[in-house]
Amino acid sequence: MRVLLIGGGGREHALALSLAADPAVDQLIAAPGNPGIAAVAELREVAATDPAAVAALAVETGADLVVIGPEAPLVAGVADAVRAKGIACFGPSGAAAQLEGSKAFAKDVMAAAGVPTARAYACADAESAARALDEFGPPYVVKNDGLAAGKGVVVTNDRDAALAHAAACERVVIEEYLDGPEVSLFVVTDGEAAVPLQPAQDFKRVGDGDSGPNTGGMGAYTPLDWAPADLVDEVLASTVHPTLAEMRRRGTPFSGLLYVGLALTKTGPRVIEFNARFGDPETQAVLALLDTPLAGVLHAAATGTLATLPPLRWRPGAAVTVVLASAGYPAAPRTGDVITGAERAGIIHAGTARRASDGALVSAGGRVVCGTATGLNLATARTRAYALLDGVTLAGAHRRSDIAQAAAEGRVRH
Repeated sequence: MRVLLIGGGGREHALALSLAADPAVDQLIAAPGNPGIAAVAELREVAATDPAAVAALAVETGADLVVIGPEAPLVAGVADAVRAKGIACFGPSGAAAQLEGSKAFAKDVMAAAGVPTARAYACADAESAARALDEFGPPYVVKNDGLAAGKGVVVTNDRDAALAHAAACERVVIEEYLDGPEVSLFVVTDGEAAVPLQPAQDFKRVGDGDSGPNTGGMGAYTPLDWAPADLVDEVLASTVHPTLAEMRRRGTPFSGLLYVGLALTKTGPRVIEFNARFGDPETQAVLALLDTPLAGVLHAAATGTLATLPPLRWRPGAAVTVVLASAGYPAAPRTGDVITGAERAGIIHAGTARRASDGALVSAGGRVVCGTATGLNLATARTRAYALLDGVTLAGAHRRSDIAQAAAEGRVRH
């Protein structure tokens, strides 16, 4: 099988490693890729959000399967253009990707499907935003309605800060705060069948103890030994299948990866958000434990044959990924700094590039690399992940020191 992977971040590097390890994959091409992905795939240039360009590349390379990693190409309709060429594509249509592209659209789908989630209002002016904030009270949750690379959400007790975020966005969704530990559940689907992956937990705030502003994610771990044993079955029944049914009813069936962000509240799991693709950095941890070859699973979803697959197999133990971020991240990430020690197993590249003048590896984004490791238990995996990053040097870099710590010490409660 010849696979074309679209994207060039940490999520795509993790996907590339899993796809390259699949015996069914004869050739892996990534566009645009990154220096880490280059170790396992042929890199090609493409404007990832240009549907015609990606479809042309898929034809040129003779791809049997196209896997679209990031959200922006999906919302732009890249999957539609690829499928129009008769090529199997893992990723939802542009219309279905609005589950991530618009928070208001997602809330409308959830309401129609009876999905348990927070009460919310879509607001396009200061007056309606103020009314919504006052109805829900603090902590205030204000979400940019459109794509914001995982950083469009403000959760604060400061009403002025909440109003300022609303004013900075064209349209926002303001909703009630959901208390309880958060869980990420990835579900591979062909629009009908739904195959859940192992749940994970990520860490959105930039600082230890969940302090500081939201980021795209500073680390993650799996499995969640503290979560209810029936959590996945409950979410499939209450959320995933009703959502898929509603999307079919609307004439925009969702196939690809449905990411369900959950809060485990006192009244049960409630949806915080949907994404239309693998989440970053949870993907790094989850795929590290997946034993079933990945390409066959994604191809089955892309061709409507997911129900014929045997159950997924998982390696025992735990996986932890810890992000190393550049100076100034998330407010004003510094780029162009030289990175050393990042070209070895376990280091996933997210925001890296080759300097044109001398080929040196340099930072090219806010989240630069992450250390991903496995172990027979969470404590061991965590120690190994941090040890990997200890070998990486990057001027001004920072990381959280408490990724998976509470879970490893048995301090997470639901």
